Amino acid sequence: MAQAIGGARLLARNLAFWLALVMPIFLLGGALFSQYVMGLHPCEMCYWQRWPHWAALLFAVLGFAARKESWSDLLIIVAAIAIAISGLIGAFHAGVEYGWWEGITTCASNVAPAASADEMLANITNAPLIRCDVPQWTLWGISFAGYNFLLSLGSALTIFMLIRFARKHPE
Repeated sequence: MAQAIGGARLLARNLAFWLALVMPIFLLGGALFSQYVMGLHPCEMCYWQRWPHWAALLFAVLGFAARKESWSDLLIIVAAIAIAISGLIGAFHAGVEYGWWEGITTCASNVAPAASADEMLANITNAPLIRCDVPQWTLWGISFAGYNFLLSLGSALTIFMLIRFARKHPE
């Protein structure tokens, strides 16, 4: 019985490590795909949601590298916290999109760097204006920000539960 519990704990720990690595890759990949392949330009709050996923990816890779060390679980917990932070930013952004509250930012536009003032003016004039309060894409009434909230918070909570289960000692 104790061996089965030990195996289940090892499985839970491995699942937590993989989830902490795969979710940021999946969500960042989706964001980059939608931007560069589908042509959906991100707003300022979309970029805010990406930064914690980059941090989570870094901590997850470090956790994998140190997987045999006892403190590697802490790196995965920090990755899960970063994933959760991205999800909370996504919740705030989705609320702005649904009109539940005001956003704290103005609309953003990405302007390419320029070598001259005329080129800069042309870049500004031709840059798309991306509103943070209007979703560019929805599926079943849920925007990218809403999906980031659901997937990020769900996976962060799952990682926390898996690590907690894996760290319990047999009674």
